[in-house]
Amino acid sequence: MTKLCGAGLSALLAATPAFAQDAIDANAVLSDTGDTAWVLTSTALVLLMTLPGLALFYGGLVRSKNFLSVLIQIMAIAGITSVLWVIVGYTLAFGSVTNGFLGNGINWMFGNLGNIREGTTIPESTFAMFQMTFAVITPALMVGAWVDRARFGWVVAFSALWLLVVYAPVTHWVWGGGWLAGLGTLDFAGGIVVHTTAGISALVAAIMIGKRAGWPKTLMLPHSPALTVAGAGLLWVGWFGFNGGSALTATDDASAAIINTHLAASTAALIWALIEKIKVGKSTAVGIATGAIAGLATITPAAGFVGPGASIIIGLAAGMVCFFAVGLVKNGFKIDDSLDVFAVHGVGGILGSLLLAVFISESFGGTGYGEGMAFGSQFVAQLIGVGAVALWSAFATFILAFGISFVLPMRVSEDDERDGLDIASHGERAWDLD
Repeated sequence: MTKLCGAGLSALLAATPAFAQDAIDANAVLSDTGDTAWVLTSTALVLLMTLPGLALFYGGLVRSKNFLSVLIQIMAIAGITSVLWVIVGYTLAFGSVTNGFLGNGINWMFGNLGNIREGTTIPESTFAMFQMTFAVITPALMVGAWVDRARFGWVVAFSALWLLVVYAPVTHWVWGGGWLAGLGTLDFAGGIVVHTTAGISALVAAIMIGKRAGWPKTLMLPHSPALTVAGAGLLWVGWFGFNGGSALTATDDASAAIINTHLAASTAALIWALIEKIKVGKSTAVGIATGAIAGLATITPAAGFVGPGASIIIGLAAGMVCFFAVGLVKNGFKIDDSLDVFAVHGVGGILGSLLLAVFISESFGGTGYGEGMAFGSQFVAQLIGVGAVALWSAFATFILAFGISFVLPMRVSEDDERDGLDIASHGERAWDLD
């Protein structure tokens, strides 16, 4: 038995090429150490956004009896998506282009990675790892739509399949040389790939799983705005790696993306606080934190293409439009997207992706349109990109969520929901105050 297990393991390892498989010779192309160091640093910053940034941001917004469940769901998603990304996700997203819809299987198990990722100055292993952190945070964003009531097993299974069916193909379409890239659709760091996919899917999931028991008549206030603000701060800092790292170089391109990111977040946070002051008489901690995240999501697709002035305008638009969207989804459509994933991330990502077509113009301080592109053609390319990704995300999410629910129900029982998921699903309490 031991020999058989050993033989099987040996066969698997033999079939999986090592990272250093390419012999280094005098003619090998070497990576730029400065660029590589920056992208490695950015990789850590993006993971920081998920663990602990997003976990604390979402965790502070739920009732205390569900705090641990949020942290556990996000950590489990980080684990399953990381493993799947190495096994097959990366090659589906960034494998060689064959049909414009999916990459080929040349890089399964991170095999056949080159000394340099084509079109960059960094090792492909560094590029693949950086992209893995994007694959981790994207499904984790959806947790905010189903907090307080989703069954843990369903969350893990859905997130795993969603990564392969929604995220990896869309990544290939936009960033992997797929059909949307061929149309000229631009997305610097994830307004379409990350925020549109997660936002639309979160909205569909929220509708399918149904409202929280007692919502909207029962007040469900955040149990710790302090944790939410701390999480938002970690997200804000980590976003410098998210957007700045997407330049893939330690140059002015990264600096410009970070400056634009910071300005949009700052503006949106201030606008959100001002609107709250006008509407309800007080600016809240949760409000200013949410405004900052809205600004960060909205600038993401345009961060490397626009100038500082445009970033302030984009931040202004993010604060106003996303604030309105929160009220529309909850009070107008009566959809219990619990932590406003669609209104903040989905609407923000879509808004920024469309505004990119305006502010990329050199007359507004942007980098300028690509060859053969002008405002009209760029706007159409952005609109097609957003529309196609939104439709695919909605359709695939419905099919996946519905199919998985036959084996693993989406929602916990009424008793478990009343007791709280920390105890009901995980047998622990976040805070022992006795």
